[in-house]
Amino acid sequence: MQVFELKGEVRNDLGKKATNLLRAEGKVPCVLYGGKENIHFAVAEKDLQKLLYTPIVYIVKVVVGGKEYESVMREIQFHPVTDRVLHIDFYQISEDKPVIMEVPVKLQGFAEGVQAGGKLSLVVRKLKVKALPANLPGEIALDVTNLGLGKSIKVKDMAFDNFEIVNAKEVVVAQVKLTRAARAAAQEAK
Repeated sequence: MQVFELKGEVRNDLGKKATNLLRAEGKVPCVLYGGKENIHFAVAEKDLQKLLYTPIVYIVKVVVGGKEYESVMREIQFHPVTDRVLHIDFYQISEDKPVIMEVPVKLQGFAEGVQAGGKLSLVVRKLKVKALPANLPGEIALDVTNLGLGKSIKVKDMAFDNFEIVNAKEVVVAQVKLTRAARAAAQEAK
């Protein structure tokens, strides 16, 4: 998993007026929790662009007050009209404690069902994964080469050594749907 470094400055004023002043300066208020105490800090909004608007999942190294903390993003709040970032919660991680995190799914291969006229569909784009920080994957590669027409891959069909998927076992991750043209061809073949 890739590491993203984010530099912030400690916030002492925590009220509504102080956070509105921060946002007017182009900064985003943030909270780092999960350690011994919560740390309130602010980061420049432009520094968040490469962290937020990418499909890559990062471990975020937050540098505040001369100290470094490894963390993951837990929650992001956006403005309902302008889509500006209003607030971000980070969760501090440690090497010996498992973390639950959403990781993107990437399909690999050319499905047999697609060759037969079906349409491949990625139903779930992200899966919740539980693992130690060292074992967190950047993405889940799913081989769909043997996926036939009308077949699907569910969470219960997937197994990994270093991490566990915590989504419901019956959730469909990817499937090959039967298209109208394929149905018509099957009817004519009968």
